[in-house]
Amino acid sequence: MNHKLLALYGLKWNPFSQELPTEAIYVPARVENFCWRIENAQIREGGFAMIHGDPGSGKSVALRLLSDRLSRVSDPTVAAIHHPQSNLADFYREMGDIFGVSLRPHNRWAGFKVLREAWLAHLHSTRRRCVLLIDEAQEMSPAVLCELRLLSSAKFDSRSLLCVVIAGDARLIEKLRREELIPMGSRIRTRLATEHASREELLGCLEHLLAGAGNPGLMTVQLRQTLCDHAAGNFRIMTTLAAELLAAAAQSELPVLDEKLYLEIFAQPTAATARRASPKR
Repeated sequence: MNHKLLALYGLKWNPFSQELPTEAIYVPARVENFCWRIENAQIREGGFAMIHGDPGSGKSVALRLLSDRLSRVSDPTVAAIHHPQSNLADFYREMGDIFGVSLRPHNRWAGFKVLREAWLAHLHSTRRRCVLLIDEAQEMSPAVLCELRLLSSAKFDSRSLLCVVIAGDARLIEKLRREELIPMGSRIRTRLATEHASREELLGCLEHLLAGAGNPGLMTVQLRQTLCDHAAGNFRIMTTLAAELLAAAAQSELPVLDEKLYLEIFAQPTAATARRASPKR
């Protein structure tokens, strides 16, 4: 949405854009609790944490919030895997790149040793673990997940060298039930399930987005309730519907978004004209 259209509604930004400022994101209580636990406990103790849920339920948003909050802490190094589909060689290449160490992927033992030494040095100087964030973790191969488990533990598995937060959909849960990944699944200490959102959560999110963008009266109360009723408990569906309504309203220069606009945009097409009567025999 361009500046002219933002000015039409007195908005600081598009409240339904994927590129919202971090401070404008709606934070449910369970997400707040998860982030607090990572910030205040797990970066000191290390180990695995997991976010799982349906597409559009807020997994990536939770990771974004966590990354932003951890970046404000002076000590921890926060890194993210951007290509979870990598094989082992490419996984080591990416790990060397994001942690700033020189690795030779063909010499896995040397890479294994250098990464652990870098994490230990960081831990000794800061008393906090480096943090590794992995979105779409259901795409990771079992071999890479097993390697990550071994790479991040020391002293016969009594010491964690990293704080690893993985996020994925139901396929990640199923993958962790595989025999070779049961040891990793058993090491997940903190979990966040981004479940089906309640009507109250959806409404709270919508009101938060509108107020944060600078125009809490942009939508009528009836339209907000209608959007929540048709979002199927999914934040992404709700904001997608709202974004389409906002674009249509801006095109027509409507002062307020209401139920009439919703019906015009999303109403089911009327039934076709009645079929011609079958000819008599």
